[in-house]
Amino acid sequence: MKPALVLLHSLLLGPLTWAPVAAKLRALGAATVVPSLVHVADADDPPFWPRIGAAVKDSVSHLPQDQPIVLVAHSNAGLLVPVVVQAAGRPVVGCLFVDASLPSRSGPTPAASPERLAYLRSIAAEGRLPQWTTWWEENTVAPLFPDPRTRSMVSAEQPRLPLSYYEQQFPVPPGWDHRPCGYLLFGPPYDRMAQDSRTRGWIVGEVPGCQGWVRPAVQSK
Repeated sequence: MKPALVLLHSLLLGPLTWAPVAAKLRALGAATVVPSLVHVADADDPPFWPRIGAAVKDSVSHLPQDQPIVLVAHSNAGLLVPVVVQAAGRPVVGCLFVDASLPSRSGPTPAASPERLAYLRSIAAEGRLPQWTTWWEENTVAPLFPDPRTRSMVSAEQPRLPLSYYEQQFPVPPGWDHRPCGYLLFGPPYDRMAQDSRTRGWIVGEVPGCQGWVRPAVQSK
């Protein structure tokens, strides 16, 4: 049985960032699932990673029990791949990181570097972060979207994550990467992650010329 593709969106955005890619994959006959992770941090009650694993497991529960899956993670969802591998409840036969952060090689992975955490603390209000697209100047945000309608739809589903989400650490279970793994690079600022993937012995592909951070949806058009 062919594996189903499970597309994991950034925790700062929502499943619409993967919707055009998912539609194209389904048109090609690939079983494709896009779990919604936008509500996993509605309650400010860390740790949040068990809820993420449970949400992904629930999203694939309609598939035949013996159907394996491939995890495809975008942006900061890459840090959660080891957790999801363990929680999926079915064989995970591959992991692909798409312009994504990478989990630690061993030991827990911080959700944010000390420098990033200091910045996030400076913009948080009442323990919650503003929506991600408001972190940047308009001349930075506008080019990320192909049209105003797409921007409106993607922006509307952004969660306001609690600051405590970025104060947690994600487990890295031993053996999570004992399966084919790869990296798909669209461009900066993920060049360093792609190089790290090469040193891990993973296959790295590159699709140049796609600008912006909301890349899966834009690149598929």
